[in-house]
Parts: sequence; structure tokens; C-alpha cells
Amino acid sequence: MLEHPFLLVAIGGFFGAITRFGISNWFKKRYPSPFPIATLLINLTGAFLLGYVIGLDKNWQLLLGTGFMGAFTTFSTFKLETIQLHTDKKWRILAMYLGISYTFGILLAFLGMKLGGVL
Repeated sequence: MLEHPFLLVAIGGFFGAITRFGISNWFKKRYPSPFPIATLLINLTGAFLLGYVIGLDKNWQLLLGTGFMGAFTTFSTFKLETIQLHTDKKWRILAMYLGISYTFGILLAFLGMKLGGVL
């Protein structure tokens, strides 16, 4: 294992953050919508990939799991968007966003773990 594992986390975090920023901006410009599609797709992709990554060795887990996925996925933005939808009384969008995020997030994490050989 690397003598300074924090470097793996930092490198992964750098690339995860700029990847999320780029994808989020791309979606918001091309598909403006009250439905937070960018955050949903980022978090669902991250759930699957994190499930897959936990089957890898410790260095890859630090780089891709803790670093990249930690910065790529965004629980805080998910919560903020949820509160904004509630405040704006967009009940149907709110229910869909929560239902899809939790249901498919768990299923995709499970699928990632299955394909990654963890389960």
C-alpha cells in the first residue's frame, strides 16, 4: 500500500470534483428543467461505481472510492435540491426525485457490488 494514502484520496477527489462540475454544467445548459437530472444521474452513477470499486484492492478503493466517488457524488446538493423542491411546492417532482434516488441508488450499488465480485 502507498506510504501516504491521502495522496490517492486527494488525486481521486480532484478528478471527481471537476468531473461532477463538468457533467452538472453540461446537463444544466442543455436540459434546463425543474427536475434535478444532473445530480440524479451523477449520484446514481456514483452508487453503481462505488459498489463496484469496493471489490478492488485498498489503493484503488482509496483513489476511486474515497477520492473520486467522494467528490463526484453529492449528498449535500441532493438534500439542498430536495428542500428547494419542497419549498417551491413541486410535490410530484419531489416525490419522483426521492423515489428514484433512493430506490435506484440502492439497486445500482447492489448491481455494482455484484459485478465487482463483492456479492
